[in-house]
Amino acid sequence: MIKSIASRLAAELNVREAQVLATVELIDEGATVPFIARYRKEVTGGLDDTQLRLLDERLVYLRELDARRDTILKSIAEQDKLSPELQAAILEADNKTLLEDLYLPYKPKRRTRAQIAREAGLEPLADSLLADPSQEPEAAAAAYIAPDKGVADAKAALDGARAILIERFAEDAALLGVLRDKLWQEGELSGSVVAGKEAEGAKFSDYFAHREPIRSTPSHRALALLRGRNEGILTLGLKYQPDETPITERSAYELLIARHFAVADQGRAADKWLLDGVRLCWRAKIFLSFELELLGRLKDAADAEAIKVFAGNLHDLLLAAPAGARATMGLDPGIRTGVKVAVVDATGKLLDTATVYPHEPRRDWHGALSTLAALAVRHQVDLIAIGNGTASRETDKLAEELTRALPQLAMTRVVVSEAGASVYSASELAAREFPTLDVSLRGAVSIARRLQDPLAELVKIDPKSIGVGQYQHDVNQSQLAKSLDAVVEDCVNAVGVDVNMASVPLLTRISGLNATLAANIVAYRDANGAFKSRKALLKVPRLGEKTFEQAAGFLRIRGGDNPLDASSVHPEAYPVVEKIVSRTGRAVSELISDAGAIKTLRPSDYTDARFGLPTVMDILKELEKPGRDPRPEFKTATFQDGIEDIKHLLPGMVLEGCVTNVTNFGAFVDIGVHQDGLVHISALSNKFVDDPRTVVKAGDVVQVKVLEVDVARKRIALTMRMSDEPGAQRSSAPAGRSDASRSGKGRAPEKAPANNAMADALARLKR
Repeated sequence: MIKSIASRLAAELNVREAQVLATVELIDEGATVPFIARYRKEVTGGLDDTQLRLLDERLVYLRELDARRDTILKSIAEQDKLSPELQAAILEADNKTLLEDLYLPYKPKRRTRAQIAREAGLEPLADSLLADPSQEPEAAAAAYIAPDKGVADAKAALDGARAILIERFAEDAALLGVLRDKLWQEGELSGSVVAGKEAEGAKFSDYFAHREPIRSTPSHRALALLRGRNEGILTLGLKYQPDETPITERSAYELLIARHFAVADQGRAADKWLLDGVRLCWRAKIFLSFELELLGRLKDAADAEAIKVFAGNLHDLLLAAPAGARATMGLDPGIRTGVKVAVVDATGKLLDTATVYPHEPRRDWHGALSTLAALAVRHQVDLIAIGNGTASRETDKLAEELTRALPQLAMTRVVVSEAGASVYSASELAAREFPTLDVSLRGAVSIARRLQDPLAELVKIDPKSIGVGQYQHDVNQSQLAKSLDAVVEDCVNAVGVDVNMASVPLLTRISGLNATLAANIVAYRDANGAFKSRKALLKVPRLGEKTFEQAAGFLRIRGGDNPLDASSVHPEAYPVVEKIVSRTGRAVSELISDAGAIKTLRPSDYTDARFGLPTVMDILKELEKPGRDPRPEFKTATFQDGIEDIKHLLPGMVLEGCVTNVTNFGAFVDIGVHQDGLVHISALSNKFVDDPRTVVKAGDVVQVKVLEVDVARKRIALTMRMSDEPGAQRSSAPAGRSDASRSGKGRAPEKAPANNAMADALARLKR
């Protein structure tokens, strides 16, 4: 059914069906998204990597849907119950929920009360009372008493008939769809504290008596509520009508069921019996099922949003500006255990290590300074990378004094995130790379390298350990891993890698490669020396033509035999460059980087049956700036001297900081006091902001003003709106609810929430 799938994908993506069919064929042949996006633009009609990722994801879903559809059709046909109308409905079902609703009456199940009642011959009684409610139920049931079939009296007969009707009501696909949508639109998520858990669950105190529409519950709040339930602190449920509604009053949902089956209270003998069946059907069967289903739907939506936020932050962090190939000293701050020091050369190769003790209890400041100075001079250090953990500002002071003592080196010191460094230090990869190096010193190496090239170093760490997500341990782990892996793959291939310097983890992320092939490339490089050309990669064991096609364009060989091998021009497109060289009469080495000459060329002059205008234009752009790096220019935040602890902050201070994390409700900024401050979404800009990432990204250097400080709770409220006045009246919405309506389009920007609300939002994220 690929044709119908292609039609649906085309409609969802708002592209032509031919584009979808061509892309699906490439995916089925094993092509990766980065390869298709970069080198098959003519085939796909120019679909970008975002469209391709969505297409790939939806393709899997729709194929699973079709497989399930075939299974259901076969099952119902085997029961000899597949009518033309039912078959048509199943074939038209466009989602798994509707498909399962249609299958529900025919799905093999354990013997139910309704099935037992049918076997006892009670279905005609149920049909009769439903069709003619004027009958007296007990009188009608008398004819169905059959002790030998387990129907001892009229009451037993009526109970069995009601079970049949309840099952029938609860398995009507059209009705279920209406009820489900209504409950999702109108239902309220209710949270309450488990009796006796108030003290133990203080961190969830905002939700001890919580209620809000389930459909608009934001991701971070939904995940907090679900975590509270999982930890046994909260009970969660759905409310579908006000608490004060009398229990005897029929809900709108019961009335919908009754109307659908023509049940009404008209004073007839069987009306009450039928309506009681409707009530039982809703309250004891349908609602309970929907409550579980919609809480699951909320969880899925919350997971998807949290994963999206995490993926976006990871993307920004991986593509943060690299400081470049410069000799770097990494400092992993510590107090009692000392500051771990590692010096790496411009390629990231470890040159030297040391441990110094400038802080308490030893307080050997001069000895530490002397050791660092000797290392800096010996290895001509250009950069100093300081981890942002405990004692980072104190260690930054040491580094500052070092730079003043050695002005001839003109060293630049930078505080960098050390999130995940300890994970790398204890990893098998680090142990293989540095088998004799102390684990603590490996962290200093990682800190130094991540300043040189964040992408190359961070790919060695599980993305979940990098610290730019919210509730990453609560979301669906397989979906999270898949999404983050896709981000890493896209980022690595967008930048490309130097095949003669890249590590195994970095090469593993290249299109078409895996861990085995990456290891084979490094082993071949170690045994035979640097690769001189891309073609030489075909000599690597198990690296065949298909893999070469997928990977070659993303692998760079600098200083090799062919200058094009250092560019993103794919080897398959070299004939296009040869055509350009032939017509211009200039060698490739002369043409590269000559922007003036390249701009005089008309791309249409070099197209042919295989390489269309998009590819030729990409080639000319690459020739103009070969091996261009899509990452921004390197710059750093300068922390204010004397502001090293949260106690030093005062409302009104204007400081420079670095964005460490972006969420749906704002951005967290490191201002050098060992505690990130929160810029609430309403304080990011003077204009209305719907998505914080449209204003800031992880790694951005920003200027912020301190609004409020809670030293006891280590909470800092910041603003990027310099006109905001500290201490001004702000929303007093309960913690965790201050951003409940942020997604509403057209709303006027709200004031930043009070410090307690903002602080608790921060606390929930950090949990």
